[in-house]
Amino acid sequence: MKKLTLLKAKDGAIRRRNPWVFSGAIKSEEDGIEDGDLVAVDAINGDRLGFGHYQSGGIRVRLLHFGEEQLPIEDLLRAKLSAALDLRKQLGLVDDPLTNAYRLVHAAGDGLPGLIVDRYASVVVIQCHGIGMFRERKLIARLLKELLGDGVSTIYDKSGKTLPDRYPAEDGVLLGDEVTEVVVLENGRRFRVDVAGGQKTGFFLDQRDNRWLLGSYAKGKRVLNTFCYTGGFSVYALLGDGAQVQSVDLSGSAIELTDDNVARNGDFEDRHEAHTADVMEWLKEHSADDPYDIIVVDPPAFAKNKHKRHKAVQAYKRLNARAMKAIKPGGLLFTFSCSRVVERQLFYDTIVAAGLEAGRDCRVLHHLSQGADHPVNLYHQEGEYLKGLVVRVD
Repeated sequence: MKKLTLLKAKDGAIRRRNPWVFSGAIKSEEDGIEDGDLVAVDAINGDRLGFGHYQSGGIRVRLLHFGEEQLPIEDLLRAKLSAALDLRKQLGLVDDPLTNAYRLVHAAGDGLPGLIVDRYASVVVIQCHGIGMFRERKLIARLLKELLGDGVSTIYDKSGKTLPDRYPAEDGVLLGDEVTEVVVLENGRRFRVDVAGGQKTGFFLDQRDNRWLLGSYAKGKRVLNTFCYTGGFSVYALLGDGAQVQSVDLSGSAIELTDDNVARNGDFEDRHEAHTADVMEWLKEHSADDPYDIIVVDPPAFAKNKHKRHKAVQAYKRLNARAMKAIKPGGLLFTFSCSRVVERQLFYDTIVAAGLEAGRDCRVLHHLSQGADHPVNLYHQEGEYLKGLVVRVD
């Protein structure tokens, strides 16, 4: 295993068990290191700090292990995957008769930076965000099958769009049957997951608890679900006895999927409408005369990097101000940001600015985040990406 050495006084974050080694902290690298290689990381005084996957770029090493011990990669991956499964058992997800879709591995939150694993009933989806994990994908698939047994029929790799352009990858089945769609249960609700063509790994599992919370507020209410994608919030609102639910998304395929998922959960033709439309234009045109009781604002990430953060914040402010103007006095705004570079305090401040622009009195009822199957490493706050607020708009 080749090594790299850190600059003086640049080892503090690693000693505090942050798994990311940034390029600016590196003094020297041994020759011949390639993307995806396992490398050791040393302090300037020669202390062995750990080892992990190397990748040229801003985040140079993603540490898999801290300390001097050098473990065989198969043993290390088996132990960490097993620990991840044990956590989901502790959360009651593995044998839940009403939920068979959950995140099994959440990158650094499970000690495996660069790796996402989602389970959808009998289909497991691997998504690698680091070249090192992608090079180990077949081993990871074999270990997952070993741990999960006959309950898994397919292990699908969906890393094509998450790796650097210089490292081309094609999505496809690693083990088992050629399956690309599956119907799952979430709190007894049925959803069709398009593993191959859907966003991320196919479904936004991180919103499970937040969808349930929305359903608890929906009875007798007029609800608007913007950026609806799979219609998850819409289904929960309908099964929570929402009086009228509208789903809006710019994507026609998202609207088709929403209609399909709504139909899988009951006959709601008299209470549900789905529309292909621009969300901002919809809010401007359809809310003045008949405002909503509840609006869900869950857009895609507006900023992928810090260079786009300012424009993203302005977009969040305009969108949320428009939504607040479309809510009845005493109504609720469920608003979210999944932009990792928009930190929680910045998101909160942005919603404050939106409330001031809308000219409404507002109170925060809930601070929301991703579900517990998306754990955040205490020493790696970057793992918390989903921010949400439930705001009462007076």
